[in-house]
Parts: sequence; structure tokens; C-alpha cells
Amino acid sequence: MNETVSLKMTLPKVHDIELVALAGLDHLGQHLGIPQQNLGEVKLAVTEAIINGLEHTGTEVPSVNVEFTMTPRELVVLVSDTGKGFDPSTVEDPEIDRKFGAGHKRGWGLKVMRSLSDSFNIESGEGGTKITIKKQIS
Repeated sequence: MNETVSLKMTLPKVHDIELVALAGLDHLGQHLGIPQQNLGEVKLAVTEAIINGLEHTGTEVPSVNVEFTMTPRELVVLVSDTGKGFDPSTVEDPEIDRKFGAGHKRGWGLKVMRSLSDSFNIESGEGGTKITIKKQIS
């Protein structure tokens, strides 16, 4: 099978809204016959991308656009917002001793996304941020 399926959605800042995106991802995977365990890592990366986008847009009414494009072999995820943007080079990788020792358990999102992706890219500027995640799923 060489089918490609896509899903696009705009998610508002609502408690647990990332679960809507994950349900959509599950349905696409089921349609293509992809085992759930093959989607596990990318689901965590998607969750981080959505939550980061909603928390850090700096807009009055935050929302993120999410797009999944899936084949039986690969998933491409785009998460974008129209917020204030940021300079990804200024975000330091977290150090476990510093994070837990100081009581700051947050700040792992970019590192998690990067480590769970086969390809990870951030484009950010005054018009917003776009994260692209690619993951081999078969």
C-alpha cells in the first residue's frame, strides 16, 4: 500500500486539547494499519509541540495549527502558531541536576521533541513558530 493520508486542525488553548490531535493521529494510523506502538514516540513529541505552542505564543487567544501527513512508512507533523516567535538558539538543553535540584522540572520540550524525531526543524520569527517533525513509523 502506498497511500498517503493527511489531517489538518486548529486547536485552541483548552485543557487537554492535545488529546484531540492524538486521537486523529491514532485514526490515521489505524486506517493505514500501523501498530499503536509504532506511534508512541511521535505522540509524545506531538504533545510537547502542541503544549509549547499554546503556552508560548504570547497572543491573547492562543491556538496552534497541526497537520499530519502519514504514509505506511513515515509521519510528518507540522505544528505552527502565529505568536511572537523566539530564537531557538537561545534555548539551552536542560541538565537534569539543575532542573530537579532547583525545583524547575519544566523546559524539556525541545530536547524531548528533538530526541524522539528522525528529523526535527524549528523556524521562528515575528510571525510565529513552525515545528516540523519527521518520524519513520514502520
